[in-house]
Amino acid sequence: MAADKAPSPLLRLGIDAGPLVVFFAVNQLAPGPQIAKALTATVAFMVAIAAAMIVSRLKLGRISPMLWFSGGLVLVFGALTLYFHDTTFIKVKPTIVYAMLAGILAFGVATGRPMLKLMLESAYPGLTEAGWRKLTISWAVFFAVMAVANEIAWRMLAPGDDLTRWAAFKLWVVMPATFVFALANIPMLLKNGLTVDGDTPVPPEG
Repeated sequence: MAADKAPSPLLRLGIDAGPLVVFFAVNQLAPGPQIAKALTATVAFMVAIAAAMIVSRLKLGRISPMLWFSGGLVLVFGALTLYFHDTTFIKVKPTIVYAMLAGILAFGVATGRPMLKLMLESAYPGLTEAGWRKLTISWAVFFAVMAVANEIAWRMLAPGDDLTRWAAFKLWVVMPATFVFALANIPMLLKNGLTVDGDTPVPPEG
């Protein structure tokens, strides 16, 4: 099977945002008390992220390191949520994902290791080492901000088991912000050797 196939924008959007859309929709539509709705949505989220990984493997020939990382944590924290019947696990999962990514990228910058380049592989062809460093710093700061934002959001919007407003925040605020941030980096990347290939990779949602 050929690896590194060029994804269509629609396919890429489905892989990146599809699981979160499923989580939001099931949480909105599932019957029963709030805890039951939250647990059902968590199961749907786990199934959707696993499906996204399978589709990525079948359609693109690979699963990116970022998708492995995000998907693995969804499955682990989803399982903890289901086992303990405690939605705190699924709510703090994005905080941990963002904080870990920020820490990994910051460590890479401090030690001169291109950690983002390793995670995104050949997603930014032609980008110079200076460009990779700037992009890494940019995403490290973004992930740190998002970790703080998620902690504030779930405590304010979902202090109990009702995940409706928090799920809406993730879908309608976090996802658009991530895409806009990725696009905002393009001018800097073009100045640092990026070869435009029609696709702007975005890390999977936390």
